[in-house]
Amino acid sequence: MSERKTRAKKSYGQHFLTNEHYAHQIAHALELTGQYDHVLEVGPGQGMLTKHLLERKKDFELTVSEADKDMIAHLEAHFPELSDRIVPGDFLKADLDEIFAGKSFGLIGNYPYNISSQIMIKMLDNYQRIPEMVGMFQKEVADRVIAGNGSKVYGVIGVLVQCRYTPSLVLNVSPGNFNPPPRVDSAVIRLVRRDEPLVPDELYGRFKHIVKSAFGMRRKMLRNSLKSAFEDDQLTGEFFQRRPEQVSLEDFVALTLLDYNEKDTDS
Repeated sequence: MSERKTRAKKSYGQHFLTNEHYAHQIAHALELTGQYDHVLEVGPGQGMLTKHLLERKKDFELTVSEADKDMIAHLEAHFPELSDRIVPGDFLKADLDEIFAGKSFGLIGNYPYNISSQIMIKMLDNYQRIPEMVGMFQKEVADRVIAGNGSKVYGVIGVLVQCRYTPSLVLNVSPGNFNPPPRVDSAVIRLVRRDEPLVPDELYGRFKHIVKSAFGMRRKMLRNSLKSAFEDDQLTGEFFQRRPEQVSLEDFVALTLLDYNEKDTDS
């Protein structure tokens, strides 16, 4: 295959990791392999991370999801053991239950930065199948996922992720460790699924609505931003004079459970 075809393409948001030491660290950041036998790598590209994941064949079976046809051909040529475990096409459209027959799996990747937040949302939608995720993100996105209330980057994605997963930083990665170098710093984070989500599945839609409504009017007090989620007589008191960055994850959970708990008390 020509070098031109295997170069990174802007249309796919590709920045290939070139640091072997970091690739090894990332591949070994998956620690909960006793809870799953399969791992899905998203966006393997030229296979820098892939080869380190394949070294862990005693821990799990690797499947990869790749949208770029040229990269699929490259992977088939260099990793013949993956021949029947390459899922072509857009990961965001993939049926994960079909790929793994409903079984649990770990998720990992040097994710294309142009869809990294969407990948995280898909993970949240399939959290019951994904006990653990390790991924390379634009550092700004990684910081948002890890942030707590009071931080300038605290917002929707962090609250939604932390409702179902516990995040931690694995390592920071500078632009010089990629080809081509991105214009931003990067970071690898690890997400471990909570034993129980902070909000039950039947209320997760309401939780998302409350969180998105609050941060959608970031400069306004909750009594103004949450009018679509609560009756006027509920939006009283000092708490609803806060702005969203002053509201903790636990507070958002309590807001979501407010009516739910009251109904349980009344019944």
